[in-house]
Amino acid sequence: MKFYKNPPTNRWQKISARPSMSAPALGKLVNEIFTAVQSEGDRALSNYTKQFDGVAHNKLIVSSTMVNELSKQVSPELKRAIDEAWRNIRQFHEVQQLDGKRETVQIQRGVMCWRESRAIERVGLYIPAGSAALVSTVLMLGVPAQLAGCKEIIVCTPPNRDGKIDPAICYAIRKIGATRVVAVGGAQAIAGLAVGTKSVPKVDKIFGPGNQYVTAAKTYAQNFGVAIDMPAGPSEVLVIADNSASPAYVAADLLSQAEHGADSQVALVTDSARLVTDVKAELKIQLKALPRQEIAMKALENSFCVVFEKLNTAMKFANVYAPEHLILNVNNPKNFSKGVVNAGSVFLGAYSPESAGDYASGTNHTLPTNGWARSYGGVALDSFVKKVTFQMLTKSGLRTLAPTIVTLADAENLAAHVRAVSIRLNEK
Repeated sequence: MKFYKNPPTNRWQKISARPSMSAPALGKLVNEIFTAVQSEGDRALSNYTKQFDGVAHNKLIVSSTMVNELSKQVSPELKRAIDEAWRNIRQFHEVQQLDGKRETVQIQRGVMCWRESRAIERVGLYIPAGSAALVSTVLMLGVPAQLAGCKEIIVCTPPNRDGKIDPAICYAIRKIGATRVVAVGGAQAIAGLAVGTKSVPKVDKIFGPGNQYVTAAKTYAQNFGVAIDMPAGPSEVLVIADNSASPAYVAADLLSQAEHGADSQVALVTDSARLVTDVKAELKIQLKALPRQEIAMKALENSFCVVFEKLNTAMKFANVYAPEHLILNVNNPKNFSKGVVNAGSVFLGAYSPESAGDYASGTNHTLPTNGWARSYGGVALDSFVKKVTFQMLTKSGLRTLAPTIVTLADAENLAAHVRAVSIRLNEK
C-alpha cells in the first residue's frame, strides 16, 4: 500500500484516483460487443460466452426445473443463511414502501396535486459469478424488485464450466421470484438486456455491480433507451480509524474488500502513524490465510494509507474520495458520522464490519463506486419505481390559476397554451 503523510488538499484528487483501464480500449470492446449482439442476437451471446468464460453452450435460458434441481444441491446451512439474509433485507426495504404513500397537496382552492409510485415493468438484474458467485447480490436486487411490484425480473449470470449456474444462486433466485434466468455474463449480458435477443428480453432498467467491462457496458446501454441503477464498478472501502481501533479489525476490513478483485481499492485514513505500522503487520499475517491471497495482494498495490494530524481532516478527505463503503472505527462514531457527505454506505464502530452490509444486516450492498457517491445513492426500493405526478383542477380552480398560466405562456409566445385554458373558461 502507498503511504502519504499530511498531503495538501491539492493532491487529494490524485491520491483518490481509482485503478482503471484506458477508456478508449474499453469503449472499443464494448461497442464491438453491442454491435455483434444487436446483429447476431443469441449467437453472439454464445460466442462471447465461449471467448470470455471458456464455456461452449447454446442453451442460454435456464429452465425453472433446472433452477429447482440445482437448488437441491445447496447445503441446509447455506439455505438457512440465505433465508435469514432474505428476511433482513426484505424487512429493511419493506419500510421504504411507506415512502410511496400518496400525499395529496391542495395547492390552492380547486387545485389538487399528488404523486404516486409505479413499478418499472421489466428489470434486468446482473449477478456477477466470475471469480466468486455473488449469491447476496440476487437478494439485494431481487427483494426490492419484488416489493416494488416489477412484472418481469430477468436475471443474467455467467455459467460455470459445465454451462450451469451456481446452485446457491439458483436457491436465491427462487426466493426473489425471477421470471427468467439466463446463463450469460459480462458485457455481453448487458448488451443482451439493452438490445434484446431471442433469449434475453430488452429491459427498461439494468441493475447490478460488475467489473470495468460491465460498468462500461452499462454506461453504453443508455444509448439504447435503457436506464441503469448507477455506475457500480470494482469494489472499494475507506476506513477512518483512530488509536482506539484494533489493527487486526482494520486489516480484516481492508482485506475483505481487497479479495473482491485485483482492480479493487482499499484505503486507511488515520491520525495515528503507529496504527498504520500495526495494520501493515496485520495485513501480512492475515494475507497468508486467504485462499484469494494473490487477488488481494494485487488490490493492495492499488491501495493506500494516509496519516493526517487531525481526524477531522480525515473526514474531509473521505468526502473528496467519496467511497462506496466508509467504515468509521473511531471513538464516538455516531457523533463523528455527522460529517459524512459523500459515501455509499457507512459502518459505525468497531463491531460494524462492511461484511455485515454485504450480506445480512438488511441494507443494500449495490452502491456507487469510483467517486460516484458524490451524486448517487445505493440501490433502494425507489430504484425500481417511477414517481408519477398527478393534478386535478376544478373549473373554479382553473379560473383562479388562469391569470398566472396565461401570463407565463404569453411570455414564452406559446399561444396554444393560452387557448387550452381560455377555451375551457369561455365555454358557456
